[in-house]
Amino acid sequence: MAENTQELSNKEMQLVTISKYTATGDQAKLKDAVNEALDKGLTVNEVKDAMVQLYAYTGFPRSLNALNVLMNTVNERNANGVATEEGKAAAKTILGADAMAEGTKTQTELVGGEVKGALFDFAPASDQYLKSHLFGDIFASDVLNWREREIVTVAALEALSDVDSQLNAHRGIAKHNGVTDAQLKAISKAVHDENNVSPFPAGAFNEGYAQYFSGKSWLAPLNSEEVGIHNVTFEPTSRNDWHVHHGASQILVVVGGKGWYQEAGKPAQALAAGDVVYIAPEIKHWHGATADSYFSHLAMTVQKEGVSVTWMEPVSDAEYKDLKWEHK
Repeated sequence: MAENTQELSNKEMQLVTISKYTATGDQAKLKDAVNEALDKGLTVNEVKDAMVQLYAYTGFPRSLNALNVLMNTVNERNANGVATEEGKAAAKTILGADAMAEGTKTQTELVGGEVKGALFDFAPASDQYLKSHLFGDIFASDVLNWREREIVTVAALEALSDVDSQLNAHRGIAKHNGVTDAQLKAISKAVHDENNVSPFPAGAFNEGYAQYFSGKSWLAPLNSEEVGIHNVTFEPTSRNDWHVHHGASQILVVVGGKGWYQEAGKPAQALAAGDVVYIAPEIKHWHGATADSYFSHLAMTVQKEGVSVTWMEPVSDAEYKDLKWEHK
């Protein structure tokens, strides 16, 4: 499939916002997003298809609540004489025995190869439901195309916590269906911008260091001359692994939210905006967000030859959950 190098379209951006609030369950903001999407040309059936699809990724309660918001919003618009386009209905619906075969074919083409693995051997019913119902029944609708459906899925997973493996998998599937890296970053930015607790840009998803983080983070380079300065933003519960800086110290300047800093062998230190942390070379440490807040700090390190980082083991859930945030 030829790569699309353009920005996300208006329709795609509206789908991102709707998917975000469907996933988070914020019905007030979802209603505003639905009205804006319908005002900007999306049809009722396009919005409906996105919400129906998301039951598979956000659960029936979120999906049904979203559909209820859509239904009530459309009724209000109609009662007030606001133009609302119903849009085309699905050209076909596949139910019954044919759904498994059709779904298997669709899933294979969508992903770019056969989907199998130990998890599906362990729970074959999940494999059947995915193939026959999600990819057979729901994907049979042509109201949204596959590219749009992956944008919907990625946006919803971006808004959820602790689904990094599924999010990364769907980023790959989205790219297979024509979504570019720049467009994936735009989705991430659109989903998380309102949670930015920093006066600086949140930046792009921290893909280069994701393997060293528990949870999602974003990185915005602010300066690369002599002293590297990056704004690092963590979602709630996100933290980096234990690590050590070699060849230079690092300074953290907290610019928003609530977070943690801990050196090996010492108690964790609660952090808030205005705090400054000096980290000497060869000190084992970690830093990240609290469980209930986004967290952002500037990370500053001298740029010179011989500067490096050694990444170590993750901060365990048991260690992290025992922390009690009390800022002094």
